[in-house]
This record gives sequence, structure tokens and C-alpha cells, in this order.
Amino acid sequence: MARLDRLLANLGYGSRREVAALVREGRVVLDGVPLKDAGAKVPVTAELPTRLTISGKPVDPPAPLTLLMHKPLGVVCSHKEPGRSVYELLPRRWQARMPGLSTVGRLDKDTSGLLLITDDGPFLHRVISPRAHVQKAYVAELDRPLKGDEAAVFAAGDLMLEGETDPLAPAVLEPLGEKTARLIITEGRYHQVRRMFAAVGNHVTGLHRERIGGLDLPADLEPGGWRILSADALAGIFG
Repeated sequence: MARLDRLLANLGYGSRREVAALVREGRVVLDGVPLKDAGAKVPVTAELPTRLTISGKPVDPPAPLTLLMHKPLGVVCSHKEPGRSVYELLPRRWQARMPGLSTVGRLDKDTSGLLLITDDGPFLHRVISPRAHVQKAYVAELDRPLKGDEAAVFAAGDLMLEGETDPLAPAVLEPLGEKTARLIITEGRYHQVRRMFAAVGNHVTGLHRERIGGLDLPADLEPGGWRILSADALAGIFG
């Protein structure tokens, strides 16, 4: 249970004073009945959006919340980088949610595809931890044709990236065309895929992430679109 005003403030609906005004105006309804007390206790469960409405619309899901986004090209994954961010593709009020939303790892401005966004710290760290061995699958468009030895080089587990002292974990390369390949990695080092191809004398001209663990980017989710993930979908990442 949680105080209504504190809960809605943490979900980004305004300050506690602003939430109290929504209640006085009869715009906060639980199980079909307008609430009259901003200090009332309400149950905080996954089913809350089916029971509580704000101005006639279901309340946003409470924490923990995890989203799957089809990140488009040209947007960044950080509040600090210049340019439009992935957070601007979400409802504006979500920028005030507590706990705040964070991307699970990052895709650079010139990379598109599957991006997870969450307020669940333990889940975030479980996905990005090298010990979890969660696979990430990318499709890379290359500047030059594959030479034929890249799969063996990436699978060996001894490839060193420039400026690093630890070799990369083995990775799987699947040629998809003369200048196109799928690369499956279990780490998330800085610009890893681009640097791996650079290490074998090639250059990535286009990069798209299509899968994390057992979770695929839905074919019908347009760039910039996002969906709230169910508990079953989250479990499938590690399945």
C-alpha cells in the first residue's frame, strides 16, 4: 500500500500539491469511485492500471517498469549527450518518475534496434553483467566484403581491441551477404562491434541490434515505438 499523493507524484503526475488538486477535481478514480482523500492508501500491484484512472485514462504502471524500444537512428541513450535522447520518445511525465528510468546499456547515435529501458536496478545489472553471458545479436553492414576468416578470429577468444588489456570473449559471426553479417556477443564494451570489425580491417557502415537473450525486436514495432514488457517476456531474456 502507498499514499496516493506520494505514489502519483513518483509516477510523474505532478507535485503532491498538484496531485491533491486532481483528487479535489474528481479526476482520480479507483474501481469506478472518485477518490476524495489524496492521503488515502492504495494497493501498488501490477494490476493497478486496470483499477486506477487519472482523467479517464489508466494510471501508468508502477515500478518496476521495463520497456522494449525500437531505437531509431539519430537519437542518443544519455541525458548528458547532445542531441535528442530516447527518453524524449516516452511520455513527458516519465522524466519525473521515481525511481528514474535508465537504458540497459547503450546504443550509439548511429545504431538502431532493440533497446531496454528500466527502473529496475537489479534487472539492469543482471542483463549487462559479463557473468550473465546474455547474448546480444547485431546485424552489421560493412564497407568492404568479408574476407572469410572473421568467424574464426571472433570465435577464438583471444582478439584484443586497441587500448585494452583483456581479450574479448568468443563471439559468433554469421555471414548474411558479401558485406553483411550477424554478430552475436556476450559482452558490452564501448563500441564493441564496430571495434571488432575494425580489428579485422573492415568498417561498419550500419548497425542494428535485433535480439537480447531470448527477446527479439518485434517485426511490427516501428522505429521510435516502445512496449511495456511483461514478467514472462523479461524472464525469456535469460531463458
